[in-house]
Amino acid sequence: MMDGSVVIIGSGLGGLECGYILARHGFKVTVLEQSDRIGGCLQTFVRGRALFDTGFHYVGGLGDGEPLNRLFSYFGLMALPWKRLDPECSDEVVIGGKSYPFACGHVRFAERLSEHFPHQKENILKYTSFLKNVGDHIFDAFTCRDTFSMDLFSRSAYGFLKETISDPLLRQVLSGTSLKMELDAESLPLYVFAQIHNSYISSAWRLLGGGSQIADSLAEDIRAMGGEIRTDAKVTAIIEAGGRAAKVEVNGGETLDADWIISDIHPSATLALVEESAAFRNIYRRRISALQNTYGMFTANIRLKPGTLKYVNRNIFIHDQDTDLWRPVSGKTGSVMVNWPVPYDGSEDAISLDLLTPMRWEEVAKWSGCPVGHRGEDYVEFKRLKTDRCVAMAETVIPGLRDAIDRVYTSTPLSYGSYLADPDGTAYGLKKDWRSPMTTVLSPKTPLPGLLLTGQNLNLHGMLGVSVTSLFTCAEILGIDEMRNIISVPL
Repeated sequence: MMDGSVVIIGSGLGGLECGYILARHGFKVTVLEQSDRIGGCLQTFVRGRALFDTGFHYVGGLGDGEPLNRLFSYFGLMALPWKRLDPECSDEVVIGGKSYPFACGHVRFAERLSEHFPHQKENILKYTSFLKNVGDHIFDAFTCRDTFSMDLFSRSAYGFLKETISDPLLRQVLSGTSLKMELDAESLPLYVFAQIHNSYISSAWRLLGGGSQIADSLAEDIRAMGGEIRTDAKVTAIIEAGGRAAKVEVNGGETLDADWIISDIHPSATLALVEESAAFRNIYRRRISALQNTYGMFTANIRLKPGTLKYVNRNIFIHDQDTDLWRPVSGKTGSVMVNWPVPYDGSEDAISLDLLTPMRWEEVAKWSGCPVGHRGEDYVEFKRLKTDRCVAMAETVIPGLRDAIDRVYTSTPLSYGSYLADPDGTAYGLKKDWRSPMTTVLSPKTPLPGLLLTGQNLNLHGMLGVSVTSLFTCAEILGIDEMRNIISVPL
């Protein structure tokens, strides 16, 4: 056990996991959250009889022995009410009206897709075998063996897909569940594509009762280990003393001393808190500020009329025939994901569903200066039209959806920017680029001693990526050997 004090800025998954690890190792942990609720994208909200998630919808790799299971077991999260999606079809991809099933398990995944693309059977097997190999090596980064992940960060995901899969339609199908990342033929690294897709092929899960339970569980354990979690506590400055980050200013007045400061907020927002420091040369600041953010998301959270639609134990990804999933997202809505929250009453009837489609900041930028709730009728009409398009696409697969709608609640990248302080309303953090991995894949260690970064902007986004990154961050304090002990990885 060690002792010392750690202040963590932000209570998203990465911040809470770092707090959990360090509290468990004897540190005095204080987590500061500017909002009145913890959890970041793990937050849920209730409207009438319906419960909705803000950013969490489902996870992969949670089966026995799988990577996220190993991590969540350490964090005490496997006791939550996880519900496995249909192993025969956890994701359904619909392109031009034709449906393709994504089964769980690499062998079964290949078998089911090969039924639709028999001429591509060998290529599908190569694809799934490669993804499995990537997943099997995810923890090599904590050993002396790892050159694997950085090699794949330096390869093009789209290039790999074209080399492996000769059928253009099958390439679209295999990319069809990728609303959980930003596809970009020019920049997306192979490692991001392969690691995330592999986890969902392994197994797919929803959480009965919403993602806020993850944040609440971690927070409860941090407090039980002597830590403190404060809401309505906005960090307004990081203060340097003796050549290292030594304290934070809270709400413009109060200061807290710390041996270590971990920031779970966007790197550019972190740098803005350090006004002057010889450690942060202008070239470093310019490098961080020049990094691009991934796109945001438009979400229509739909409360259904009681008894109108049955719960569906899979996700549905619907794409127009002419939508190129690897080209930049435009204002045209050509893709939509349908997510069905697990009914909390145990019935077969769906209580709600979510429709999600990618959205760039530019679509809503003209309303960015307006306060929440006062963006005008044109913004309301913009969201209505976007919702109508998403519902029309979803209704091609879910007959009667429009008549089943009781109430719709919408969010845009502006919502993420307002409530979660995500620049440009980014859904997946900073954009990674295989052509420049050394500048777009960030280290937890900053040039200012005592100040560390964590969260989705560094390495991988998503539950698995952020959880792995939290270990990298804590390794800067506890050492890499202790992280290997946590996940039981031998040298």
